[in-house]
Amino acid sequence: MPGSIWALGFGSLFMDASSELIHALLPIFLTVSLGASMLTVGVIEGIAEATAAAVKVFSGALSDYLGRRKFLLVFGYALGALTKPIFPLANSVDWVFTARFIDRVGKGLRGAPRDALIADLTTPPIRGTAYGLRQALDSVGAILGPLLAIVLMIALANDIRSAMWFAVVPAVLCVGLLIIYVREPERATAQVRRVNPLRFAEARRLSPRFWAVVLLGATFTLARFSEAFLVLRAQDAGFGLHYVPLVMIVMNVFYAAAAYPAGVAADHMRSRKLLLTGIALLIGADLLLAAASTPLVVLAGAALWGLHMAFTQGLLAKLVADTAPAELRGTAFGLFNLASGGALLLASVIAGALWSAYGAEATFLASALFAVVAGAGLLWSARGAP
Repeated sequence: MPGSIWALGFGSLFMDASSELIHALLPIFLTVSLGASMLTVGVIEGIAEATAAAVKVFSGALSDYLGRRKFLLVFGYALGALTKPIFPLANSVDWVFTARFIDRVGKGLRGAPRDALIADLTTPPIRGTAYGLRQALDSVGAILGPLLAIVLMIALANDIRSAMWFAVVPAVLCVGLLIIYVREPERATAQVRRVNPLRFAEARRLSPRFWAVVLLGATFTLARFSEAFLVLRAQDAGFGLHYVPLVMIVMNVFYAAAAYPAGVAADHMRSRKLLLTGIALLIGADLLLAAASTPLVVLAGAALWGLHMAFTQGLLAKLVADTAPAELRGTAFGLFNLASGGALLLASVIAGALWSAYGAEATFLASALFAVVAGAGLLWSARGAP
C-alpha cells in the first residue's frame, strides 16, 4: 500500500478524532445549553452535510482541471482545523450554525480530491482495500474523539465548552501530517490531458453505470440521517451527560473493525451482496433504536449502525472510482457526494420533524422504511447494475 494512502488514513484519524469530539457533544450543547429544538438540530446537521456535498462538486472538478489534488485537500483540512475554536466560543445557535457551515465547507473541499487521489495512487485489484483502510483509520479517530469527550466531561465536571477546546490539537496535527507526507503520483501532476469537467461534453463521458451508482448512493443515504440523532437517542434512553458519547464510541468500534475486511471483500465479491448486507444491518439498527428503552439496547443498535457503515461506505467509493474516467474522478466523486448530501439533508430534516412531532420511535421506524425501499430497489434492478 503506498505511503501516501497511510498518510491520508492517519490524517483522517486525527481530523475525525477532533471532529467527533465536537460532534459527540454538540447535540447536547445545542439542546441543553442553547435550548435548540430537535427540528433545529436536524436542519443544522442537514444543511451542514448538504453544503459539504455541494462544495465537493466544485473541488472535485477543479482538481481534475488542475491535475493536482493535494493543495485542495490540505486547504480543506486546514479550514476545518480553523473552525474548531469557534464551537466552544459559541453563545448562540447562530454561532454554532456558522462554525458547522464553515467546517463542512472544509470537508467539501477535501473530500472529492482525497477520494480521487486514493484512486490515482492505487490499481483496481487493491482499490477496495485502500478505501477500506482509510475508512478504518478514519473510524479509529471517530472512536478516540468520543472517548476523549467522555474522559474530559468526567474530569471537567460536565463543562462542555472546556472539553471542546481539546479538539484543536488533533486538527492541527492532521494538517501538518498531510503537508509533510502526502505525495501525488506523476500521472496526477503531468496534466497530459487537461479537461474542463464543467463542460457538458465532458460530463457526457460519465457512463450510465456511474449514474446508477449515484442513484444508488442517494437512495441509500435517504435511509440514514445525521448521527447526531444517535447521540440524542442515547440521552433519551437514560445516559448521563458525560456518558452520552459512548454511543458514538460503540458505533465506530464496529465501523473500524469491519471497514478494512469489508474493503478487502469489495475487491473479491459482488457489490450487490455487500450492499444488501449493509441494508439489512441498517434495518436491524433502526428497529433496535426505535424500540430502545435501556442504554444497552441503544448500544446494540449503534453497533449494527457501525457495521452497516463499514459494509457500504468504502464499497460505494470503490464503485465511483471504478465507473468514472481517471481524468474525471474528482468530478465524479463531487457529483456522487452532491446527490448523497442532498439526500442526507432531506433525511435529517425529516428525522428532526418526526422526532419533534411523534418522538424518537417514529424517526427510526421511518429510516427502516426507507432502507426497505432501498433494498427492494436494489433487488429489482437489472442484473448487470453495480
